Amino acid sequence: MDYLYLPPTFGTSWAMKAATKTPDKKQIQSAPKVGVVSLGCPKALVDSERIMTKLRSQGYELSGTYEGADVVIVNTCGFLESAQKESLDAIGEAISANGKVIVTGCMGAEPEKIRAIHPKVHTITGPHQYENVVNAVHEVVKPVHDPYVDLVPEAGLRLTPRHYAYLKISEGCNNRCTFCIIPKLRGDLVSRSTAHVLHEAANLVKAGVKELLVISQDTSAYGLDIKYAESVFKGRAVKAKFYDLAEALGEMGVWVRMHYVYPYPHVDGVIELMAAGKILPYLDIPFQHAAPNVLKNMKRPAMQAKTLDRIKAWRETCPDLVIRSSFIVGFPGETEEDFQFLLDWLQEAQLDRVGCFKYEPVDGATSEDLNLPEIPQAVKDERWERLMAVQQVISAKRLAAKIGRIIPCIIDEVDGEGGGNARSYGDAPEIDGSVYLRNVPKKYVQGDIVNVLIEDADEYDMYGVIKK
Repeated sequence: MDYLYLPPTFGTSWAMKAATKTPDKKQIQSAPKVGVVSLGCPKALVDSERIMTKLRSQGYELSGTYEGADVVIVNTCGFLESAQKESLDAIGEAISANGKVIVTGCMGAEPEKIRAIHPKVHTITGPHQYENVVNAVHEVVKPVHDPYVDLVPEAGLRLTPRHYAYLKISEGCNNRCTFCIIPKLRGDLVSRSTAHVLHEAANLVKAGVKELLVISQDTSAYGLDIKYAESVFKGRAVKAKFYDLAEALGEMGVWVRMHYVYPYPHVDGVIELMAAGKILPYLDIPFQHAAPNVLKNMKRPAMQAKTLDRIKAWRETCPDLVIRSSFIVGFPGETEEDFQFLLDWLQEAQLDRVGCFKYEPVDGATSEDLNLPEIPQAVKDERWERLMAVQQVISAKRLAAKIGRIIPCIIDEVDGEGGGNARSYGDAPEIDGSVYLRNVPKKYVQGDIVNVLIEDADEYDMYGVIKK
């Protein structure tokens, strides 16, 4: 799964997967049940987890089927037209199978679109409106009289595996990229206090999480809206700044992975934390393009001409740094010269991981008002193929350079037959590759961090053996 702020594929997660304590038999029989369908990016997944945690604390049970639920919540994605279609399809499926449906998430910011197709939806709320969702659930099916709050783990309920979790540090975005409607859907940047973030992180680690994936719409801008205010965590004042937060998270003894990082100058200091082993040497940076004309039309922030020099300097500071990014081809007005500029830039940048997207028009995006020539779909398809072919060669070369090295990896799955799959520090779950293991001794389980000798690699994945 790759990212363009939001992923191009939109999986469904059922709350049934969350681990909770089992209440007594009487509670199971009397508790109302809620189904949760979560679509879109990790930020939406965190929203679903918060809703689940609140409902579970009020005594609601979580259903793994439409038929077994008293009401179904569909957390939608609304960034791309294809995402909106999938969200509408999911809503229709829930209505058909259950009938009582509450819609929330990014597409909920445009309720008229949903009502036009699905007028039977009970309630529609916008993104991160947790209390409104919970209140809507109350309207459909009231909570039990005396809920057992201790049914909820201290770290809350999650839709991710036990060994990693997404840590959302802010909502919204101050950037006004012309292809993006996120600020219209989620508003401007609203940062959480550092103490709040660190308390959540500490609870996750206490619950067994081994990898924290830091997410937001613009991680580098964290704290700007609250003027980098200090807050106290365990008796220590910590500024709401990207560097200070990264440094504090790096002291928790788990992997810390940074997503949605814009290459502002202050990112350089965080590279030094990576070089020192405080956080993972991994940056997810949504460059989106390289040609000056296209970047100007996109209104991309922090896209100075010297980006290549900065990447080179980062790698000099931290040689193990892995950079992943996403790009858009076929943006209105993109010429063949612009596209070739992007290909040449990729050859020089030598990024480790790249996702590519074909531009889609989105209602409300200002790119539709630029009066630039539209790119035919056939041209978009051809440019996508060319870019991915170039990047596959680059990725294969960079992974091949790791053959023979011993690299720390986190185990994602053990197959019970002596094998399994893991991820290196350079692989984020769902969007990057895997490290396939041919020997997993029985003493190792999901979430263990092991040293792996890399024996082989291809364009996306590596293959190796655990070394004692």
